[in-house]
Amino acid sequence: MTKPGKKRARAVSGTPGGSRHEEPGEGGADEAVTFIAEQVGALRKLAERHKLDVLHYLLGMTKLEADEHLRLRSKRKLS
Repeated sequence: MTKPGKKRARAVSGTPGGSRHEEPGEGGADEAVTFIAEQVGALRKLAERHKLDVLHYLLGMTKLEADEHLRLRSKRKLS
């Protein structure tokens, strides 16, 4: 347990210059969101085909969120 007002030191990543959230060989956040959007799209079609209405809706919202994230990231990169 740490004392109040003090923060724990973070473990140093073994990857020089790498993000603390990425494993070796993984792409960045944009690549992850793109992959998630593609997979969710396929799952959404499957849910629709089997008339799983709530799952279809929730997966649709997830796809919208992923697409919005990518849209905002690309907009920031253009600025």
